[in-house]
Amino acid sequence: MLDGGLATELEKHGADLDDDLWSAKMLIEAPELIRQVHSNFLNAGADVIATATYQASFEGFKNAGYSAGKAEQLMRLSVDLAVLAREAFWAETPLRHQRLKPLVAASIGPYGATLHDGSEYHGNYGLDKQQLIDFHRPRLKVLADTDADLFAFETIPSMLEAEALVELLSEFPEKHAWLSFSCRDGACVSHGEQFSDCINLAGRSGQVVAAGLNCTAPGFVASLLESVPQSPLPLLVYPNSGEQWNPDGNQWTGEHYQDIPVLEWYERGARILGGCCRVSTNAIANMRAELTLIASEASSS
Repeated sequence: MLDGGLATELEKHGADLDDDLWSAKMLIEAPELIRQVHSNFLNAGADVIATATYQASFEGFKNAGYSAGKAEQLMRLSVDLAVLAREAFWAETPLRHQRLKPLVAASIGPYGATLHDGSEYHGNYGLDKQQLIDFHRPRLKVLADTDADLFAFETIPSMLEAEALVELLSEFPEKHAWLSFSCRDGACVSHGEQFSDCINLAGRSGQVVAAGLNCTAPGFVASLLESVPQSPLPLLVYPNSGEQWNPDGNQWTGEHYQDIPVLEWYERGARILGGCCRVSTNAIANMRAELTLIASEASSS
């Protein structure tokens, strides 16, 4: 079970994220709030928590007036906060024998996330693969030297950026990752390539341990899963609430998806589930309860 929308929960607790750094802004202003939100997701049932580095990059911190040294310090802090929350949770929970020890995933957003213009939902950057590798390498180098358990390559909109990340991952042979795509409909990732082709690309890397989709409308999930009947990797699904991000107004618009059909997605092959933007701790708790019921029924049959 994955966590949900970190930024959503930060805002619920009063954080103002109307900033190019988005949730990474809280690494500067309110790090303890990030730790608290991680703890909330763990208590809701998450087995994996993702760090507040989705929109963190050396370029982004530089544009905000911070040095490369400070940027590195803040990225390392993001992992430390998640690890501290995980260790405290594990020490305190009376049900350790019924849970997996949670993992900490170092969140790696796409190049478009640093632009803060919604381009992670189309991927039309005008960059080639080598430029994307060069962009991602510095923060991967920092986060690889932390206590994060794996990388989470998230909201990747295109085959090209996925290829860049998989190639770059090979420079860190001791590390593993999941690879998750943003999708524009029931068959294609945001840039237009077939979702199934992108999953097969991920499966060709021995370091990628799961692949799937995130920050995608829940209504597309069933069709996307059906398009990969023989996935080479465990499929992960952590969609958004169904609302659409409007970069002009810096807000989510549209209808909130009320019913998350966890059982249906599980039956269609999803094995790692959670939520992305606008998905709360309550939603994660409800999803955990459904998954627990599925597991108990399977064990008794």
